[in-house]
Amino acid sequence: MPQTNPFHAMVPRKLTDSELARAIRLDMEAELDAINLYAAHIEATDNAEAKAILHHVMDEEREHAALFWELIARLDPAQAEHIKKMSRKYELIVSGAPHEDVEAVGEEGERPASASSGLDKRLTVGSLRR
Repeated sequence: MPQTNPFHAMVPRKLTDSELARAIRLDMEAELDAINLYAAHIEATDNAEAKAILHHVMDEEREHAALFWELIARLDPAQAEHIKKMSRKYELIVSGAPHEDVEAVGEEGERPASASSGLDKRLTVGSLRR
């Protein structure tokens, strides 16, 4: 898949943090593509030696993607804010909190999920059928 050249319209100068974050997102995309490609290669062979090498390389790509994600959060304050909110939203979503509680995360006057949802933290499939 062809990727956008992040430098195609740039004048010869240093990148701003915002421009660098955009470029790093493309780098991260390449890392994620590589992870998926290596996983497919692992699934497509029974060669133990090849699998061992591919697992090792794939793990390196995972590390690179994680490092890029951390760098993007430091270069892009808006992204960093979303990352902070998403951890809380994730927990609310998987606990079955009401949509309103999830969407209130990060807003002033955010309702605490435990007080507003009234949900039992021991959800079962049966309890979700209501």
